[in-house]
Amino acid sequence: MKHFKQPVRGLVGVRADASTDIKALIEEQGKTFEAFKAAHQKELDDLKKGMGDVVQSEQVERISTSVGELQAAIDAANTKIAAMSLSGTGPDAVKDAEYTEAFQAHFSKGQVQANLNKGADPEGGFLAPVEWDRTITDKLVEVSAMRSIASVQNISTAGFTKLFNLRGTGSGWVGEEEARPETSTPTFGSMVITPGEIYANPGATQGMLDDAAVDLESWLANEVQTEFAKQEGLAFVAGNGVNKPNGFLSYATGAANAGANPLGAIGVDPAAATTAVTEDELLDLIYGTPASYTNGARFVMNRTTLGKVRKLRDADGRQLWQPSSVAGQPSQLLAYPVTEMPDMPDMAANTTPIAFGNFARGYLIVDRTGVRVLRDPFTAKPKVLFYTTKRVGGAVVDPKAIRILQMDDGV
Repeated sequence: MKHFKQPVRGLVGVRADASTDIKALIEEQGKTFEAFKAAHQKELDDLKKGMGDVVQSEQVERISTSVGELQAAIDAANTKIAAMSLSGTGPDAVKDAEYTEAFQAHFSKGQVQANLNKGADPEGGFLAPVEWDRTITDKLVEVSAMRSIASVQNISTAGFTKLFNLRGTGSGWVGEEEARPETSTPTFGSMVITPGEIYANPGATQGMLDDAAVDLESWLANEVQTEFAKQEGLAFVAGNGVNKPNGFLSYATGAANAGANPLGAIGVDPAAATTAVTEDELLDLIYGTPASYTNGARFVMNRTTLGKVRKLRDADGRQLWQPSSVAGQPSQLLAYPVTEMPDMPDMAANTTPIAFGNFARGYLIVDRTGVRVLRDPFTAKPKVLFYTTKRVGGAVVDPKAIRILQMDDGV
């Protein structure tokens, strides 16, 4: 039996070369997706004829995985472009050279200069320079997908209170000369978002710190970004609010925070199966979201779920999922962008693996201004520890902007 050649041998080279143009990634993915569609169609045709082939099915899975990996590389490149545009300046720009120099002297040798006082934190330690703080934030955008699609509010206080207009203003019809009695007035609700503290405590030898060739700022940014991004990403999706953000899944109807927002809970649409989804169920998510939110809406799911969704076809045999075709644009499902969110659950009984909506309007990330660094040369001699903290909160601020698909309970 003839099998399609799997055109993914060059994938490692494409992803490993940091200088590869995003257009080359898109072109490579386009070829791979065409091979996937052809192999998948052959698999479906063979199944209809009662000639299902395990080898053919495995090939479809391999090509589908390659399509997903290429799309992930394209998404990462797109996010870097977006992060640079949001920062407003290049990564090497220094906004406060004197403070940066003083911070670096403190960082490497523990020196305290006069210029360092402007970054002193009342809770201990010193705030990282503006350009270094931006470096960490950019890396979080690259790794934590929620930061690239949600709204972010910077605060300088211990918490943030969100107000809600619950409306309720009365009105009525009257004749030209009839009295106009007073009508009811609107009511307001509120919700407090309290940031939790996320930390990392990497250590370095004094010899490393004395080496002028070591880029200390980049080193620490690289050390903390993985832990910060991992913890943030999980919390924004499924956090329970205990010393961390409340994840958006916790605001679904029937979940722990269903009654936390004055506007109500996130709507949930049921799926008929435990490990599969249909086009109609995806359409229910789209059309269950008010039209005013769909401009800017997107699908959110993890890679495993996306691999299953990628195989869905419409009545005319066309794939519902389409890869990126232009630099800066994500892949699309039913004409809406798709954001791969690794912390979304897999398809299983009673899980919520797919969400749809306008996350910029639905979810708010609250950042306490500044990344705080406390230099500790005493606790772990001969190493110097850098206790690095950032306070982050998160909550659903408009539950109507998001809808969630819940799989059947399997009973």
